Amino acid sequence: GTEARYHPVEQTFELVHARFSATPVTYVARVVSPPVVDPEPYVEHRNQTSAPTLVDDDIQDTTTSTSSVTRVLGWTGATALVLAALYLIRLAIDSGLLTPGRQVGLAVLGGFVLIGLGLVLRRASREYASLLPAGGIVVLFMSIYGAHIYYHLITAPMAVTAVVLTCLGALWLGRVFASELYALFAVVGSYSAPFLLPSLSAHITDLIIYFSAWSVLFCVYAVWIGQRRVYLLAAYMALLGFEAIWRLGAHGEWIAALVFQTVQLTIFALGTTLYSIKRNDPMDVDTALLHLPALLIFYVLQYSLLQAHIPAMAPWIAMASAVLILLCYIVARIYLDEAAPAGSMLVGAYAALVLFHAGYVESIPPQSAPWLALILFPLMGLYLFARGTAASIVLPLKIAFGLVFAINFLRVLTGVEMENVAYPKALALLYALQLYAAYYFIRRIPSLSGLCAPLLYAGHVSALIAAVHIFQRGLLVSLAWGVIAIACLAVALRNNDKLLGKSSLLVFAASAAKVLLYDLSGAAPVLRIASLLVLGVTLYAGGWLYRKVDAME
Repeated sequence: GTEARYHPVEQTFELVHARFSATPVTYVARVVSPPVVDPEPYVEHRNQTSAPTLVDDDIQDTTTSTSSVTRVLGWTGATALVLAALYLIRLAIDSGLLTPGRQVGLAVLGGFVLIGLGLVLRRASREYASLLPAGGIVVLFMSIYGAHIYYHLITAPMAVTAVVLTCLGALWLGRVFASELYALFAVVGSYSAPFLLPSLSAHITDLIIYFSAWSVLFCVYAVWIGQRRVYLLAAYMALLGFEAIWRLGAHGEWIAALVFQTVQLTIFALGTTLYSIKRNDPMDVDTALLHLPALLIFYVLQYSLLQAHIPAMAPWIAMASAVLILLCYIVARIYLDEAAPAGSMLVGAYAALVLFHAGYVESIPPQSAPWLALILFPLMGLYLFARGTAASIVLPLKIAFGLVFAINFLRVLTGVEMENVAYPKALALLYALQLYAAYYFIRRIPSLSGLCAPLLYAGHVSALIAAVHIFQRGLLVSLAWGVIAIACLAVALRNNDKLLGKSSLLVFAASAAKVLLYDLSGAAPVLRIASLLVLGVTLYAGGWLYRKVDAME
């Protein structure tokens, strides 16, 4: 019993020794049984317990992570080695010992030496040793560009081949060292090559093939190693890099640019979908936010291109891109084991942008927009009724629909740009009736209770404006406003709706202000008396009914 109690202490000291020892220690923990009371329970416990071990081989490091200080020291050391090699070459050049060919050869040799040292040292610490080959990859890229651009030692095809081989080597090293850093180097090296090797960008078709091949490769590699940042960086560099080269050199070939943008969207949309499915890894919020700028960049670049050359087709092609993104999301959602709310938000944000800009701003005539906005609420109501939850519509789509409705609602109220709209006077009344109906149904949904007051007060304002448009004469308008206020109180009392009852005060206040500030000013004595009578009767009747509103629960 005493020996058993001391075994955990021995284990602790041996673990501490193994962690801080200069040489890696393989430790096998002994299974210590508790005090034996009944042999049978002990046998069962022993069979269910496995001995934990700390494994050390050439794949798994003896340490699971490297401190930030260690990384700084490692990066600084690797950088110093690269600079030392450069200064050594510079010294040899100044002294006349090295020809350009020898300079490049020595730089290439230095790059391979750094890569070799890293491969040798990876048994001791894979993560720390990976810093040396990273410096070697940088040296190789510099050597290739220097040999072709400055010294003209190799032809353009040879330089392109060397860049491709170096990028593939970087991807292999990234797999060996389990580090995405090499993949990011490969992305930067491959997509920046056309800027440094003019032969790659001489023909736009060759450039499209070159970029697209790398895009496919990086998507597949990202799925293989499980790092989204690889294909994300590739997407940004492909879109922006091609756009810069096309704008500077081949601005007239807009069809080729359109094909490239469409191909890139397809490649990276499929790559993102494949990653989520193969890795069973739905996007989180941070990942979705990293994807959103890429979609926005694509939309701006492509729509501006379409608007300049085929404006009639621009909205339809933009809609097609949104359909592609939506289909990819649906496919991923079918195969994923869990919900993907962040991915849904990302797709909804892009769809909302396309629907609002390409669908509404660019495609809907101004004279038809108020009537189109009028049917949005019924459509959303039918959708919510079919789905049974308000959460089925993502926030970006709600914002887009709300903007369309609000813009046209203000147009109807103010009369701005309503000259060519059919039946403008009826629109204010229809908007009021729709807002009242929306309030009636939404107040039954707890998750949408925050919209009740805005809908109700917007309905009151629309009803008041509708009375002005329909009756026009001051006395009839005042009478209509009074009827609206009393009707609100009557319906509120019948349905025990305290919010509706209190909201009637807005109508009473508007009616009183209109009579006192507008109707009495410059009106004939008979009209003044009639206006005051209407106001007095309305307010008194309303006050009589309003007594019961405060007593509501």
